[in-house]
Amino acid sequence: MEHNHEMISLDEAKTEVGKAVRRLALLHLAFAETIVDEMGDEAGKALIVKAIRNYGMKIGGKARAEALEKGLPLTPETYEMVPGEGLPAFGTHSSVEIKEEEGETIVRCRDCLWAKVWREHGGEELGRLYCLVDPAQFMAFNPEVKFVHLKTEPEGDDCCEMVFRKTTEQEREDFAKDRDWSYLDYAQR
Repeated sequence: MEHNHEMISLDEAKTEVGKAVRRLALLHLAFAETIVDEMGDEAGKALIVKAIRNYGMKIGGKARAEALEKGLPLTPETYEMVPGEGLPAFGTHSSVEIKEEEGETIVRCRDCLWAKVWREHGGEELGRLYCLVDPAQFMAFNPEVKFVHLKTEPEGDDCCEMVFRKTTEQEREDFAKDRDWSYLDYAQR
């Protein structure tokens, strides 16, 4: 369908973003299923985690370069200011809430469209591996800080809940050397 509008409504924009997200969620799932089918569960998941790290490095590395070029500090607030980075404002979740709780910045996203698509196809476990892009992109931006999940909708939680935390030397080393670093995304509150 062709649109020749200079301006569209927010509802139409959400719909169009949603179409792209559904396709990307299915693309991730199709690649993940194919890799696991071809390589087996353990080796396939390890390769998927490696690919997600590479993907996150590309996103976070670009944001890092832009922030440094502008002389900005490598903080979560700066990351959100880099054009093209951070969570989309609409179309991927019904709401995004940022709150200070117990001295931490908590980000809550409700009704994750990615999780919905993976649930529809019975692919929550492999889909969840995509969520590792959150810590990967932020560690590429600033290895001293990780953006990790406390809850995830693909794992059956009522929302996706993320928090910024300092990384340990071991986490930085595992991530930098591309050893199994996926464990750092499973934060304990």
